[in-house]
Amino acid sequence: MWVQRLIELTSWEPLRLSVDWESVEGELQAPLPADYKLLFETFGGGVFSESVYFFGPSGPPAFDFLTQWRASLSAGGDDDAYPVYSPGEKGVIVWAAAEWADEYAWLVDARNPGAYSVLVRGDVGEWRTYDMSTAEFLYRVLADEDFKPFGIAQCDLDPTFEPGRPVHGS
Repeated sequence: MWVQRLIELTSWEPLRLSVDWESVEGELQAPLPADYKLLFETFGGGVFSESVYFFGPSGPPAFDFLTQWRASLSAGGDDDAYPVYSPGEKGVIVWAAAEWADEYAWLVDARNPGAYSVLVRGDVGEWRTYDMSTAEFLYRVLADEDFKPFGIAQCDLDPTFEPGRPVHGS
Protein backbone atom coordinates (compact mmCIF):
# COMPACT_ATOMS: atom_id res chain seq x y z
CA MET A 1 0.00 0.00 0.00
CA TRP A 2 2.68 2.57 1.01
CA VAL A 3 5.00 1.62 -1.86
CA GLN A 4 2.08 2.13 -4.27
CA ARG A 5 1.43 5.55 -2.72
CA LEU A 6 5.08 6.49 -3.32
CA ILE A 7 4.80 5.34 -6.94
CA GLU A 8 1.71 7.51 -7.41
CA LEU A 9 3.23 10.47 -5.54
CA THR A 10 6.34 10.50 -7.73
CA SER A 11 4.69 9.32 -10.98
CA TRP A 12 7.37 6.64 -11.10
CA GLU A 13 7.42 3.68 -13.45
CA PRO A 14 8.52 0.66 -11.34
CA LEU A 15 11.90 -0.80 -12.31
CA ARG A 16 11.20 -4.37 -11.10
CA LEU A 17 14.87 -4.89 -10.20
CA SER A 18 16.10 -8.36 -9.41
CA VAL A 19 18.10 -8.46 -6.17
CA ASP A 20 19.86 -11.37 -4.48
CA TRP A 21 18.27 -10.67 -1.09
CA GLU A 22 19.42 -14.02 0.26
CA SER A 23 23.05 -12.94 -0.16
CA VAL A 24 22.43 -9.48 1.35
CA GLU A 25 20.53 -10.88 4.33
CA GLY A 26 23.14 -13.62 4.70
CA GLU A 27 25.87 -11.02 5.11
CA LEU A 28 23.76 -9.10 7.63
CA GLN A 29 22.60 -12.30 9.35
CA ALA A 30 19.16 -10.71 9.59
CA PRO A 31 16.20 -10.30 7.24
CA LEU A 32 15.36 -6.88 5.85
CA PRO A 33 11.84 -5.41 5.93
CA ALA A 34 9.70 -6.73 3.06
CA ASP A 35 8.43 -3.26 2.16
CA TYR A 36 12.01 -1.95 1.95
CA LYS A 37 12.90 -4.76 -0.47
CA LEU A 38 9.88 -3.87 -2.59
CA LEU A 39 10.84 -0.17 -2.44
CA PHE A 40 14.32 -0.92 -3.71
CA GLU A 41 13.09 -3.29 -6.43
CA THR A 42 10.68 -0.54 -7.52
CA PHE A 43 12.92 2.52 -7.36
CA GLY A 44 16.54 1.42 -6.93
CA GLY A 45 18.85 3.78 -5.08
CA GLY A 46 18.42 7.49 -5.74
CA VAL A 47 17.03 10.79 -4.57
CA PHE A 48 13.46 11.65 -3.65
CA SER A 49 12.35 15.28 -4.02
CA GLU A 50 15.96 16.41 -4.57
CA SER A 51 16.54 15.97 -0.82
CA VAL A 52 16.14 12.42 0.50
CA TYR A 53 18.86 9.95 -0.50
CA PHE A 54 17.49 6.39 -0.60
CA PHE A 55 20.10 3.65 -0.27
CA GLY A 56 20.07 0.09 -1.58
CA PRO A 57 22.23 -3.02 -1.41
CA SER A 58 23.98 -2.26 -4.70
CA GLY A 59 24.84 0.54 -7.07
CA PRO A 60 27.15 3.54 -6.82
CA PRO A 61 28.87 3.73 -3.39
CA ALA A 62 26.96 6.92 -2.51
CA PHE A 63 23.69 4.94 -2.73
CA ASP A 64 24.90 1.52 -1.50
CA PHE A 65 23.90 0.98 2.12
CA LEU A 66 26.02 -2.19 2.39
CA THR A 67 29.19 -0.28 1.46
CA GLN A 68 28.32 2.47 3.93
CA TRP A 69 27.38 -0.06 6.64
CA ARG A 70 30.67 -1.96 6.19
CA ALA A 71 32.62 1.31 6.47
CA SER A 72 30.72 2.35 9.63
CA LEU A 73 31.24 -1.10 11.14
CA SER A 74 34.98 -1.08 10.50
CA ALA A 75 35.28 2.51 11.77
CA GLY A 76 33.45 1.62 14.98
CA GLY A 77 30.96 4.44 14.37
CA ASP A 78 28.88 3.79 17.48
CA ASP A 79 27.15 6.60 19.34
CA ASP A 80 25.97 6.67 22.93
CA ALA A 81 22.42 5.52 22.16
CA TYR A 82 22.82 2.79 19.51
CA PRO A 83 25.79 0.90 18.10
CA VAL A 84 26.24 0.22 14.40
CA TYR A 85 24.63 -3.13 13.68
CA SER A 86 27.04 -6.09 13.84
CA PRO A 87 25.93 -9.39 12.27
CA GLY A 88 23.96 -11.44 14.74
CA GLU A 89 23.66 -8.54 17.21
CA LYS A 90 21.49 -5.43 17.72
CA GLY A 91 22.21 -2.02 16.21
CA VAL A 92 21.56 0.58 13.55
CA ILE A 93 21.66 0.24 9.76
CA VAL A 94 21.15 3.50 7.86
CA TRP A 95 18.90 3.16 4.78
CA ALA A 96 18.48 6.82 3.78
CA ALA A 97 19.68 10.33 4.58
CA ALA A 98 18.38 13.82 3.95
CA GLU A 99 20.24 16.79 2.58
CA TRP A 100 20.05 18.58 5.94
CA ALA A 101 21.96 15.88 7.90
CA ASP A 102 19.04 13.66 8.92
CA GLU A 103 19.75 9.92 8.95
CA TYR A 104 16.99 7.33 8.54
CA ALA A 105 17.81 3.89 9.92
CA TRP A 106 16.42 0.66 11.28
CA LEU A 107 17.09 -0.69 14.71
CA VAL A 108 17.91 -4.28 13.74
CA ASP A 109 17.96 -7.03 16.35
CA ALA A 110 19.08 -10.36 14.87
CA ARG A 111 17.59 -12.15 17.88
CA ASN A 112 14.18 -10.62 17.10
CA PRO A 113 13.97 -10.82 13.28
CA GLY A 114 11.17 -9.01 11.56
CA ALA A 115 10.74 -6.28 14.20
CA TYR A 116 12.02 -3.03 12.73
CA SER A 117 11.64 0.36 14.27
CA VAL A 118 12.51 3.29 12.05
CA LEU A 119 15.05 5.49 13.81
CA VAL A 120 15.74 9.04 12.72
CA ARG A 121 18.64 11.18 13.82
CA GLY A 122 18.48 14.86 13.03
CA ASP A 123 21.32 17.35 13.00
CA VAL A 124 21.33 17.59 16.82
CA GLY A 125 22.28 13.91 17.03
CA GLU A 126 19.34 12.60 19.05
CA TRP A 127 17.52 9.50 17.75
CA ARG A 128 13.70 9.38 17.48
CA THR A 129 11.77 6.14 17.04
CA TYR A 130 8.84 5.66 14.67
CA ASP A 131 6.81 2.46 14.80
CA MET A 132 5.87 2.33 11.13
CA SER A 133 7.14 0.66 8.00
CA THR A 134 10.00 1.99 5.92
CA ALA A 135 7.67 2.89 3.04
CA GLU A 136 5.13 4.62 5.29
CA PHE A 137 7.87 6.66 6.95
CA LEU A 138 9.31 7.71 3.59
CA TYR A 139 5.86 8.61 2.27
CA ARG A 140 5.12 10.75 5.33
CA VAL A 141 8.48 12.54 4.99
CA LEU A 142 7.68 13.40 1.37
CA ALA A 143 3.92 14.03 1.44
CA ASP A 144 2.64 14.80 4.94
CA GLU A 145 2.88 18.52 5.77
CA ASP A 146 2.19 17.74 9.43
CA PHE A 147 5.00 15.16 9.76
CA LYS A 148 7.37 17.24 11.83
CA PRO A 149 10.22 17.73 12.34
CA PHE A 150 11.30 15.44 9.49
CA GLY A 151 8.67 16.04 6.82
CA ILE A 152 9.59 18.06 3.75
CA ALA A 153 6.15 18.48 2.12
CA GLN A 154 5.91 22.00 3.56
CA CYS A 155 9.14 22.90 1.68
CA ASP A 156 7.21 22.96 -1.60
CA LEU A 157 9.55 20.50 -3.34
CA ASP A 158 8.25 18.50 -6.28
CA PRO A 159 7.58 14.88 -5.27
CA THR A 160 10.07 13.32 -7.67
CA PHE A 161 12.53 10.46 -7.78
CA GLU A 162 15.87 10.60 -9.58
CA PRO A 163 17.84 7.34 -9.85
CA GLY A 164 21.34 7.38 -8.40
CA ARG A 165 24.04 7.80 -10.96
CA PRO A 166 27.51 6.32 -10.78
CA VAL A 167 29.98 8.81 -9.36
CA HIS A 168 32.66 9.72 -11.93
CA GLY A 169 35.53 7.29 -11.57
CA SER A 170 33.47 4.65 -9.73
